[in-house]
Amino acid sequence: MAQLSLHGIKKRFRETAVLHGIDLEIGDREFVVFVGPSGCGKSTLLRLIAGLDPITDGEFFLNGQRMNDVAPSKRGIAMVFQSYALYPHMDVYENMAFGARLMGLSKDEVEARIAEAARMLRLEPLLQRKPRELSGGQRQRVAIGRALVRKPAVFLLDEPLSNLDAALRSEVRLEIARLHRQIGGTMIYVTHDQVEAMTLADKIVVMNAGRIEQVGSPRELYETPANTFVASFIGSPRMTLIDVTREGDRLSMKDGGGSLAPGALPDAAAMKLGVRSDAVLLTRGQGGEGFAGQVVYTEYLGDNAYVYVRLSDGTLLAARVGPNDGFEPDTPVTMTVAPGAAHFFSAEDGRRLAP
Repeated sequence: MAQLSLHGIKKRFRETAVLHGIDLEIGDREFVVFVGPSGCGKSTLLRLIAGLDPITDGEFFLNGQRMNDVAPSKRGIAMVFQSYALYPHMDVYENMAFGARLMGLSKDEVEARIAEAARMLRLEPLLQRKPRELSGGQRQRVAIGRALVRKPAVFLLDEPLSNLDAALRSEVRLEIARLHRQIGGTMIYVTHDQVEAMTLADKIVVMNAGRIEQVGSPRELYETPANTFVASFIGSPRMTLIDVTREGDRLSMKDGGGSLAPGALPDAAAMKLGVRSDAVLLTRGQGGEGFAGQVVYTEYLGDNAYVYVRLSDGTLLAARVGPNDGFEPDTPVTMTVAPGAAHFFSAEDGRRLAP
């Protein structure tokens, strides 16, 4: 069992404030992903949980016990680093055994734990190899196995896939998801890749500039983003945000590039209209219902394609189309929105507006 509670967590490095009061609850056996742009404080928060850096202000509890002053080795937490941090002169077996021996475990217990971890991570044929003889994906699995043999209450993973190529990232991501299902521990995973966050997490914590913007399931964040930051960060391609004004039951672009009626509207004179790529409807030609634009280019991805359109006000919009729906560059088009698929945000502070 591992339940984490963070109350008012702040972190400063000298005069620089990095975290500005983090409040967060993480339940037992949850897979939680911290996601956000570089410099948002997600790795710093992970290091505070691990005990590698001191907390400036606030309190951190693990299973009801205050952990602020507890040494990292006494917290029951294991961390997997971005850089693997394997001992180059030790083989895989010794790398995995080192931490377990420091815990004072018997030889038989160490061997049993390594055998179990090696089986889970399919490392049995590699136990006698040195790190230099392993691929990047194999090294990352060894780093995970080293944490696993300690049987911690909480696993922390700090951007563990960032050094891998695209194919290996997909493979190791599946390994991590499978491992979480097998061992059932609480996992906290840091990444700047929102695709990793969406595919792995039970709960996503979106961070920006040392603050939490929204906490929720991948579906909640995708379908009901709390503000424009979350809307534009979660989803690939990102949600398009268009500055519009309300005129009765219609929305008009501020430069006069057309209007549309997407359904029920918020009670605001000016707002931002948010549109996901799969909710955009494109027709060739301009005029009539919708916003005018011009095709910039098309990305063909095999099973579908993305058409990028420059609207008359300069906004770049992405629309998902069928693989055979070709749009040539410079083609004039008109975009509308699928019924009920529009999102609305305040033009002033970016918060979500309800129709």
